[in-house]
Amino acid sequence: MLVPADVNGIERGGTFKTEGLKSTEESKHSKMNHLDFSNVPVMRRPDDKSGTLLKKLKKVIENKYNVKIGDYWDFNKWSIENFVEFWTEIWNFAGVVYSKKFNKVIDRNATMDGPKEWFRGARLNFAENLLKYRDDGIALILCGEARKSEKVTYFEMYNEVSLYAAAFRKFGLKKGDVVTCYMSNRKEAVYAMLGAVSLGAIWSGALPLLGPKAVLNRFKQVNPKVLITVDLFLNQGEEIKMLQKVKEITEALPSLEKVIIVSSKREVEIKEIGGIRNCCMLEEFLRLGLNDDGSVPPIHFEQVSFSHPVFINYTSGTTGLPKVVVHGCGGLLSMFRDFSLHLNTSRGCVWLSVSPVGWVTWNMTITLLSQGFTLLLFEGIPYFISRTYFWDLIDDFEISNLFLPTNVMDEFQKRELVPTKEHHLNSLKVILLGGSVVKPQIYDFIYQKVKKDVWFCASYGSTELMGSCLILETTLPVHQGESNAISLGDKLEILDEAGTPVIGKYGELVLAIPVPNLLVGLWGDQNNSMCIKSYFSKYPGKFSMNDFAIINPKTHGVIIYCRSDETLKQRGCRFGSSEIYAVVDTFHEVRDSLCVSHYNKQGDERAVLFLKLMDGYMFNDELVNNIRNAIAKELTVRHVPDIILETKDIPVNMNGKKMEIIVKKIINKMPFNADSIFNPESLKNFINIPELQPIEKPFSDILMLKER
Repeated sequence: MLVPADVNGIERGGTFKTEGLKSTEESKHSKMNHLDFSNVPVMRRPDDKSGTLLKKLKKVIENKYNVKIGDYWDFNKWSIENFVEFWTEIWNFAGVVYSKKFNKVIDRNATMDGPKEWFRGARLNFAENLLKYRDDGIALILCGEARKSEKVTYFEMYNEVSLYAAAFRKFGLKKGDVVTCYMSNRKEAVYAMLGAVSLGAIWSGALPLLGPKAVLNRFKQVNPKVLITVDLFLNQGEEIKMLQKVKEITEALPSLEKVIIVSSKREVEIKEIGGIRNCCMLEEFLRLGLNDDGSVPPIHFEQVSFSHPVFINYTSGTTGLPKVVVHGCGGLLSMFRDFSLHLNTSRGCVWLSVSPVGWVTWNMTITLLSQGFTLLLFEGIPYFISRTYFWDLIDDFEISNLFLPTNVMDEFQKRELVPTKEHHLNSLKVILLGGSVVKPQIYDFIYQKVKKDVWFCASYGSTELMGSCLILETTLPVHQGESNAISLGDKLEILDEAGTPVIGKYGELVLAIPVPNLLVGLWGDQNNSMCIKSYFSKYPGKFSMNDFAIINPKTHGVIIYCRSDETLKQRGCRFGSSEIYAVVDTFHEVRDSLCVSHYNKQGDERAVLFLKLMDGYMFNDELVNNIRNAIAKELTVRHVPDIILETKDIPVNMNGKKMEIIVKKIINKMPFNADSIFNPESLKNFINIPELQPIEKPFSDILMLKER
């Protein structure tokens, strides 16, 4: 149903109210550039226990370099201006395990014109760093939908990995070979990664919910030697069977020399795997690693350079094949900085990990083993099993740290899934959200409905960073809607359309100096030409994060708005979709929404808003008019989408992020790649929509005429 204005300027279905709307002059610019920074609510303030580790590091630096560092932002400034010294101290403070120390951190005059070599001369092994604790501390807690829990100590994990490494070595895996993973969030993925990487092999994976075609679009680019997978798993109560998909993948990957099957609760029959080429069960493969007397050979950690490939990840591939992003050992430093130093976290904490291999968040959380943390690996989806299951899980296993997709907390708010009086949540210290924009009202929801004394704010990073650059810092207050800190050592800038750094104004986020956790390159990109074109060419000398943001000049906090290629510009008003969502989400009738740009033949741009309604509500003129009034009141008339339509579903990726770019391409009849879509059937809602035919008079133009 289309509800624009007709050509005579009379709105179909009712009269649009213009009382109290902004003046035409004020409407010329996005409200994003006129935010009121004077009275942003403070949600949490530091206390005496905040920043113990940060203060310790600061003291070391002050004594060693004979400097005096003031508040956090002074420390941030020092870390940027002295980034060689800063990352040297992070290396030392993190306790990196190595056989040969570096002879040069990086060229002090290095600029952001492409991937850089860090810690030249160092010899180390990523897996050895994750296995440096070999005691009775709990490394892994294993849970899942309809499965019993299990605990694994660091000592037990080391012994398991030793067997995997021995089997891989006997099989013939060597430095530089690629091992791929296609399974749910299980301990076997952790053991296999550590065993493979201990030999200098490279680890990669695809999400288990992806179909064979999407997996092949990734794995065909890297020619893996080994694939490890699982027979089946439960996901939101549905049994996901993997073997037929694995068979299709194997037939199209001639490079595969071995396919290893992990059995779930039941025994896998030989006939089920007989048609899969070069296939065996995990137990059979691991027997390959045993000595003749049944003992396990000691593990040998292949020593490699700091930039030697450890992980391969993939971008979403919205315009073609996914880019193949390669990372070395940089995550050892960034994950220590962000999740120990900034969050003031030490051994004994318990992190919930729901991401399977295929998300960069899996790589990030697994790297936390280098800090001796406990990881609770949940196989499946723990959020909606019952109204209290998630909060029960926190109390039962004393989870201290949550790192969740933003959409999960959005759903908790929508469904009012809150802790009860029986939940104490005493263990819960930190909640981080990421993956998509975190709306201001989520801050209210968490601090008012979940736990008032928790540390919470939005975090922000990327696949290319394998870490965060906006993080929670416990020595700073948390302000509503903001990431309260830029990570130490990261020089972030917001650039306007002319490429000039701005504060307090909307612009594109860039990284302006090298960091060791940035990708070491793209797979197969021998001279880095593709990498430079993709990330370093838009703003020469700076790395484009491809997101729009704004810095609060009073708090220094940062607000992320949207992907830069998802930005809308309607009648000269440039804005992010999250501005629209922040208003629409206040309507209880709306379950979800999606706002993208549509272009006419002349190239004029207009905003189209799609609404997915809650059960029991009707899409009608009254709702549409109320939403338009609210957008005009809270933002400006120019923000009001020309077209508002109902949709039965909204496409998301496996992490729940709305795939705005895909819908934008569909409605503008552009080529697109749907491999990364979790619910591809939703795309049919956006194909050949008759209401998107050109209209003679844009809706927001009519509103501004009324306003005059």
